[in-house]
Amino acid sequence: MAVSPYVQAMQELFRANTRSREFPAHGAKVHSVAWSCCGRRLASGSFDKTASVFLLEKDRLVKENNYRGHGDSVDQLCWHPSSPDLFVTASGDKTIRIWDVRTTKCIATVNTKGENINICWSPDGQTIAVGNKDDVVTFIDAKTHRSKAEEQFKFEVNEISWNNDNNMFFLTNGNGCINILRQVPLKPIQSINAHPSNCICIKFDPMGKYFATGSADALVSLWDVDELVCVRCFSRLDWPVRTLSFSHDGKMLASASEDHFIDIAEVETGEKLWEVQCESPTFTVAWHPKRPLLAFACDDKDGKYDSSREAGTVKLFGLP
Repeated sequence: MAVSPYVQAMQELFRANTRSREFPAHGAKVHSVAWSCCGRRLASGSFDKTASVFLLEKDRLVKENNYRGHGDSVDQLCWHPSSPDLFVTASGDKTIRIWDVRTTKCIATVNTKGENINICWSPDGQTIAVGNKDDVVTFIDAKTHRSKAEEQFKFEVNEISWNNDNNMFFLTNGNGCINILRQVPLKPIQSINAHPSNCICIKFDPMGKYFATGSADALVSLWDVDELVCVRCFSRLDWPVRTLSFSHDGKMLASASEDHFIDIAEVETGEKLWEVQCESPTFTVAWHPKRPLLAFACDDKDGKYDSSREAGTVKLFGLP
């Protein structure tokens, strides 16, 4: 099978920049990394109860600030979809916090009902959805910081996301399904049996053509957004798929698990484009919004580090 010019170009690029670079970020393991919409900044959230923000220079990350205030681990964070200065953190301390990098201050603390584990910002920037350990999803008005709606689900809710058109809300659940809901007020539209076991993560591609889900069965499945049918599966991982990210052009999909590598697939063929070697399980991956640069964080304590010390580093693959 002939390799496409795109795959060839990417493989040449990665071959030339094959080493992952590490940057100290936290005093304990990093649970979540995310790029700002412009790609100038990378944020990380950690078990050490803080978030860190880095500036991306030509060939490295430079730490800009550490954000303190949460009383428990920062499990997930995300940036405003169009404002490069705002990000939001979800914590086990039963709050979410919105931060502004211009003032380095917390501009809002919103109390929620449970220990928060996942969070996403709607594409129009108006709503923040947060899910907790008790399978409650709360929708918060991003301007007034008040709760607009909340929904208690009867199944394990894993990752949550809007579609790119901002008119439907997706969640993955413990029964291997993808649930699709109409926007607030929430109305269930459809439930898709996606995997035979726990459906863990979900990501939409920037082009709005596909979304991908990762499961405890170690499979990644790729879905057509309009038809809601599975178009292909990627099966190179051996462990439950924890995290997914599409590249800025929608042509590559990174997926990771407890396997000691990150799989990078060409979306259109499912072929392996590259694998990024890791020394331990990976918690989180995120492609840069404008270039083929992958941020990730691993459970460092299994690897070359002394097990009494959790390193808390953020890693970049694809730097020159």
